[in-house]
Amino acid sequence: GDQVILYGELSVYAPRGNYQLIVKTVEFVGIGSLLVKLHELKSKLQAEGLFEIARKKALPKFPKIIGIVTSPTGAVIQDILHVIERRSKGIHILLNPVKVQGEGAAKEIAKGIEDFNKHNACDVIIVGRGGGSLEDLWAFNEEIVVRAIANSIIPIISAVGHETDFSLSDFAADVRAPTPSAAAEICTAEKTQQLHFLSKTESQLRQIIRLKIESNKRQILHIQRHPYISSGYHILSSKFQDMDESRQKLDRSISTCLSQIKLKLDAKTSQMEALKPINQLKTYKEKFLHIDRAIRNGAISHINQRKILLDKGAIANKLDQSMLSEVRQKKGRFQMLLSHLLAVNPKNLLEKGYCILFSEKKDSVILSTHDVEVNQNINILMKDGELLAEIKRKQ
Repeated sequence: GDQVILYGELSVYAPRGNYQLIVKTVEFVGIGSLLVKLHELKSKLQAEGLFEIARKKALPKFPKIIGIVTSPTGAVIQDILHVIERRSKGIHILLNPVKVQGEGAAKEIAKGIEDFNKHNACDVIIVGRGGGSLEDLWAFNEEIVVRAIANSIIPIISAVGHETDFSLSDFAADVRAPTPSAAAEICTAEKTQQLHFLSKTESQLRQIIRLKIESNKRQILHIQRHPYISSGYHILSSKFQDMDESRQKLDRSISTCLSQIKLKLDAKTSQMEALKPINQLKTYKEKFLHIDRAIRNGAISHINQRKILLDKGAIANKLDQSMLSEVRQKKGRFQMLLSHLLAVNPKNLLEKGYCILFSEKKDSVILSTHDVEVNQNINILMKDGELLAEIKRKQ
């Protein structure tokens, strides 16, 4: 049932009048060409190692967020949501809506996978669609999709078509699910098993704790029956007496030590009293007063001399010179700014033969050919008047 295109030469067998076709090349068409293309791409990617078991990543045991790359309107998303809602209500779902067949579908699927990885948005990704023909499922055999799955940092479950359908995405994915519903079950199966394991572990821990408490109770009863515990007062009475004697010795030692420290302190105090620097302070005080009087007299004399020098005539002369210097500086600055202003005056440019282009309403200056369109009116300002012109073409 294969459809093929034959390339060759046509000849005629003259004795019987039969036409003969000498075939040189056979080319499959329809589904046959797709199978050939599929086989070639599979061999290429397999040689690169994209399907190796060593590349497969383990699925997370407790996924909190599941990313789904599929059509938002198909039955697939509804089946996945139903299974997850039934098995584990605490999981969040992120849907990246894409086309799953037709032109541009492969690029959308690959981008959806890359977006989840770019933002590290989920713990596991389900990529899939419902059943269909080889042509319907072809987007999941495209190289761009297979490479996106293989390069994903987030584990991916491929769920394309029905159980009998296979695509290159299945080989590149970390896990292949026969259906989208099965993919949802795989995501939540680990959590269901872990919850059962935790429940069992809780029971075992309770049993261990109960046995430990019973063992400790028996040890406490055994210790309480020991002679040192049951007759503790008689054993400790001698220790209490030793402790009283030690405390009395400590009190006597502290009293002796404090007396010695007091004697040393009194001796140091007597020495300090003998070395009081009262006489030195009096001498320093007299020197300070003498210096203070000298400073005051010198300052008054200096101020009087300055007052004589600063008469009215001298002050007026200095003010005149200062104002004259300031006026000269301002005048020079003004002349420099005026020369700059005249240099950039547009009228001077017009006198040299240049012109300035304005829009028709004169609300903006035309600086580039991109600022005008063909058949648009513009104003031209020249040294002796204005012109209204129309743009005929742009070069």
